[in-house]
Amino acid sequence: MSLVRIYLFIGLVLGLCTKGISQADTSRAILEDQGVQDIVEDFVSRGEGEEEFDFNTLTENLEYRKKHPLDLNSATDQELRELGLLNEIQINNLITYRRELGDLIAIYELQSISGFNVNLIKRISPFVAVGGSPFDNQVPILTMMAKGQNDLFFRWAKGLQTKKGFTDPVLPTDQRYLGNDQKYYVRFKHSFENRLSYGFTAEKDPGEPFADTLNKYGFDFYSFHFYIKDLSKKIKSIAIGDFNASMGQGLIMHSGFGGGKSSFVMNIKRGGRTVIPYTSIAESNFLRGVGITIAPFKKIETSLFVSRVNKDANIFIDTTQFISDEEVFTSLQISGFHRTKAEFLDKGSIQQTNMGANINYKDKNFKIGLNGLYTKFNRPFNRSPQIYNQFYFSGDELLNASVDYTYFYKNLHFFGETAVSDFKNFATVNGLMVSLDRKAELAFFHRYIPRDYSAVNSNIFAETGQGNNENGLYVGLEVRPTKGWKISSYFDFWSHPWLRFQIDQPSNGREFFTRLTYTVKRKMEAYIQVRYEEKAKNLVSEDIHISNIASHQRTQLRLHVSNKISKELELRNRAEFHLFKFPGQKDSKGFLIYQDVIYKPVGVPIQFSSRLALFDTYDYNSRIYAYENDLLYNFSVPALYNRGTRFYLNVRYTGIRNLSIEGRYSITSYSNVETIGSGLEEIKGSKRSEIKAQLKYSF
Repeated sequence: MSLVRIYLFIGLVLGLCTKGISQADTSRAILEDQGVQDIVEDFVSRGEGEEEFDFNTLTENLEYRKKHPLDLNSATDQELRELGLLNEIQINNLITYRRELGDLIAIYELQSISGFNVNLIKRISPFVAVGGSPFDNQVPILTMMAKGQNDLFFRWAKGLQTKKGFTDPVLPTDQRYLGNDQKYYVRFKHSFENRLSYGFTAEKDPGEPFADTLNKYGFDFYSFHFYIKDLSKKIKSIAIGDFNASMGQGLIMHSGFGGGKSSFVMNIKRGGRTVIPYTSIAESNFLRGVGITIAPFKKIETSLFVSRVNKDANIFIDTTQFISDEEVFTSLQISGFHRTKAEFLDKGSIQQTNMGANINYKDKNFKIGLNGLYTKFNRPFNRSPQIYNQFYFSGDELLNASVDYTYFYKNLHFFGETAVSDFKNFATVNGLMVSLDRKAELAFFHRYIPRDYSAVNSNIFAETGQGNNENGLYVGLEVRPTKGWKISSYFDFWSHPWLRFQIDQPSNGREFFTRLTYTVKRKMEAYIQVRYEEKAKNLVSEDIHISNIASHQRTQLRLHVSNKISKELELRNRAEFHLFKFPGQKDSKGFLIYQDVIYKPVGVPIQFSSRLALFDTYDYNSRIYAYENDLLYNFSVPALYNRGTRFYLNVRYTGIRNLSIEGRYSITSYSNVETIGSGLEEIKGSKRSEIKAQLKYSF
């Protein structure tokens, strides 16, 4: 173990001290990689640990733009926003510059636009261009469906240690996992330019039955989409099958990946197209039906969608009804697992219907939208009788409406949304982004969401994101004092006017974050980061009738370095420390250090990426999340706690035309435990390992 510590320490020092000796690969900038890591890492850690997930929308558009750069002289605000690399101030400044001074002559002319600097230009340069082919919206649909690119994925994964749910002879058969311990994934997608796509996804998780009496059609989950955008000047998009929808700032509707607080401190605004295709494998947060967006007049755009999808839920027979017993559901299940008999009985047990509409009026610097959403369940939602549940939505139908706005005035960008549920309970969120000068931006986001406001499909930029029982103010600041340096900070203060799960009193919280980043072109990026969070939690009391709360404090300190040693070799190094404090408990401390090696030899069709990590935490409270490179379009963010090492190796081979083959091996070894996991997921021993393989065929 001591040799491992020495190796990792040497790697960290090398990462800090060594300068790159050749230009970086322009096809994948360090900042772009780090940005995806930050967004995913923060999203997972705030959701309390979804270890692995698949959100293709985070990277697919950038993958397309690497091959077909976006023309900065003709790009709309929607297209610039879909890159995910620019904030609202930068987008507006670019469009205003074009309108007042004409087209850009070269990409580095962006330096004369407020909010753009050399590092940002280098970051977006692989995905944008100045000049390009004119937009052609006259291509027939059948031509787009027949021509373009087809991608076919096959993925397989298996844990190498046996879990209790598969073989424990003590468990009755109906309490074990119903299927084998392997994961299967198949995906097909056809795309024409960035305008049309159709395809399907099929997946089976470990433990789920496959092609038997329970799953007669093979896989446990299927998804299909057909999507076309910019069909004409009036038809902006059509979605059939599975899709996501977003309106305003998410107070009444924002399905799919929303993101939240992260090192991108200015990214506080929800936006983008109202309807977009769904291509991921999360089984609980999408719509299924039809959506359309049209522009009947020059400044007016309207969207309509209808969805009916079966969702997993716990069904309960309510015997308190006077006339007859009634079937209700007490909670929605979002895991997507159907491994046991009980989980399988919950599968698709309720039906949710959503009908939504919005209309937007947009002028040069102003936009206002009217939004409406009707939600209907085929059984009443009757939550468990805990006091904290008293003001959550219950019943079988809900009507939401809202008004959202966006307004630019000089260097100020105002936006927000005000919503009502069932015509009686109001909520509002409002934001302001300010361009202080060429080197600094400031952001404010205020939310007022009372305890009795209800929204089933909400997803806002907030501490909880659930769209009720929260008031707060977020302040973000980004400063670029000199070439290569950037300071990103935010403060967030919030209160919960009513009780919450494991918080039996109204409570407050606060969070502080700051990151100092130093970048040398695309050769090296290093940052030091501090995050402090304070939240309320119930104190353990011998008197079960009295609950007191106290604040726990969580402090995170991180040092991270990414260094391009050469065109072929990149090193990434991290050291991280966590401290968790709670009254009446011993302080929980955690430490992580890792060394990444990414090797992409020139002229050789094989690539490697690997990590060796050492972690030591007191318990789960001081756990540390660390983003891992995985198979294409797959993310892995395990929560590391206890004491041990983590290793993985990814290999990618592209020596066969149109075919890429990937493999991954990962193992976590613990030195202070004899079993891993709990319940049916329990593994006897101190090691947990997994192998994966994936084929991608493009034609």
